[in-house]
Amino acid sequence: MITGHAGTVLVGQLATMAYGVADTLIAGHFSDAALASLSVGSAIYISVYVGLMGVVQALLPIWAELHGGKKQKALGRSLRQSIYLVALIAAVGMLALMFPGSLLRWAQVPELMLGEVQQYLKVLAFAFMPALLFRVYSSFNQSLGKPVLVTWLQVGALTVKIPLSIWLVGGGGGVAPMGAVGCAWATFAVNYLLLALAVLMLRKNAMYQPYEIWKTMEKPDWPQIRQFVRLGIPGGLAYMVEVTSFTLMAVFIARLGTEASAGHQIAASIAAVLYMMPLSMAIASSARVSFWLGAGRPDTAKHIVVLALSLTALTSITFAAFIFTANEWLAGLYSPNPAIVSIGSGLLLWTALYHVADATQAVCAFLLRCYRITIAPLVIYGVLLWGLGLQGGYLLSYSGLAGHAPSQSASSFWAASTVALAFVACSFLFLLRRVTKKDAPCT
Repeated sequence: MITGHAGTVLVGQLATMAYGVADTLIAGHFSDAALASLSVGSAIYISVYVGLMGVVQALLPIWAELHGGKKQKALGRSLRQSIYLVALIAAVGMLALMFPGSLLRWAQVPELMLGEVQQYLKVLAFAFMPALLFRVYSSFNQSLGKPVLVTWLQVGALTVKIPLSIWLVGGGGGVAPMGAVGCAWATFAVNYLLLALAVLMLRKNAMYQPYEIWKTMEKPDWPQIRQFVRLGIPGGLAYMVEVTSFTLMAVFIARLGTEASAGHQIAASIAAVLYMMPLSMAIASSARVSFWLGAGRPDTAKHIVVLALSLTALTSITFAAFIFTANEWLAGLYSPNPAIVSIGSGLLLWTALYHVADATQAVCAFLLRCYRITIAPLVIYGVLLWGLGLQGGYLLSYSGLAGHAPSQSASSFWAASTVALAFVACSFLFLLRRVTKKDAPCT
């Protein structure tokens, strides 16, 4: 059951990931300026979206637990109450995207790009609310163990997103070329389309009727909203730290030159695709663990934890072995430049080890939320990923460490991040082992 759930989620995650890949290819074929603006704009958007989306994603165990306890009406009421939280965090996200001046100054974006980047972000600001609301629908379905409806919508949206981006970026049919801003308008349209279809499904599909979702909206239930915040805010911040510890490597490695950046991009691209597997397993297994905790079966929940970790270890080690043996071939698919291939293939050896640790910690992080463990993972992420990983990589590469001269190499960042993730994974496994010995979820 877990593998089927995870496989369905994986298809949807890959489809969503393809939105960004398609935009990159389309903008790149239109102009270098559009590609550069898209690169900066999307990086800022993702930085804002990831943390706030993580707050919504963290509601999954709450709803799965209610589902396991057969509290259908309470689940429907909890879903309605989540709209108040979404409205608040959507307002924060919209303000950040509409007034990105401080972020753009921090990134030292060239003046020639500012106009297009700001337009891109303003369009996405108004696409932010439907994106979060669709994430609510997605998390609700995952809590019910019914991710297939979400996956079909995500895959179907891809068939709309690609031709719409091509048309709006390059222009035609009476529409002037928009460049990177065209990608934003395509995302805007797709986000509202997905939300409209989600609402239609919630109203028409019989499977949702027992939850009485469309009852009159209650006033804010502040104790329940505080419960959302206690679980969601640390979860969202932890997710942001995890993602930014990975993406910020590119900023530091850029100082080493074009070839180092290109080689890093090869390794980062493959690592990002591989991450979709443990992310899907994490979503599926956390839904099942919370279900059984809600049903009063902590023994079955523990069995799911062990099964999820075993499957994750098996698949991550298999993928790591493939990358380790095919590193040169994989790097050669991305670039014909021998220097870039050499750097990329070397970094892929670290990527193989990085993936095993990354997969383990990702699944553990989601499972710990099922037991309401959120603050400790956030602290561990901050200290190890930002401290040991990013700062350690910086010291090894640019300052030298323990009597060793600066390496001036991207591999230093990957080595430090891999070690940091390994410590994170071990810490999370320790926490998970301790909490699963208890008979009930922590509060």
